[in-house]
Amino acid sequence: MSRYVVFDVETPNHLNNRMSAIGISVIEDGKIIDDFYTLVNPEQSFDYFNVRLTGISEKSVVNAPNFPLAWERIEPIMNSGMLVAHNAVFDLGVLKHCLEGYGIDWKPYVRYMCTVQMGRRLLPGISHKLNVLCDHYGISLNHHQADSDSRACAEILLRYFESGAEAKNHIRTYSFRK
Repeated sequence: MSRYVVFDVETPNHLNNRMSAIGISVIEDGKIIDDFYTLVNPEQSFDYFNVRLTGISEKSVVNAPNFPLAWERIEPIMNSGMLVAHNAVFDLGVLKHCLEGYGIDWKPYVRYMCTVQMGRRLLPGISHKLNVLCDHYGISLNHHQADSDSRACAEILLRYFESGAEAKNHIRTYSFRK
């Protein structure tokens, strides 16, 4: 596979069952070829902690699409390649909850790669937090902003590939079924 869909979500509260933003960076043939970002109206309340962390509030998303409307634009991108995220189980879990919560049927499972898990195997002995890896590689990051986080994760993935990592050794499966 030479196309990777690297994504990151931000959430409005501690429930982590809705997203307030999603960023997507698409890698094809070893280059980032596209970026997508949208705020998402989670139709839920925001926790103070999440607002402070992400800068996204109820006011920020008042005119943003809800998840079903955002999904119309996101789904074709998400279907176009191998999914990748930093701490992927979190981001995939939020996506799963959004799909279930709005009664949207997608795939029974997806193949994905997690740059945290990859990093633990490829760079033992250092922290695998996104900001630490960005410092390690000299990658620009505006942390907890979905567009910046997805782009940084894509850059990290490319660094792993440049160092000789093979995708086939890091592919996992995530179930979207209950």
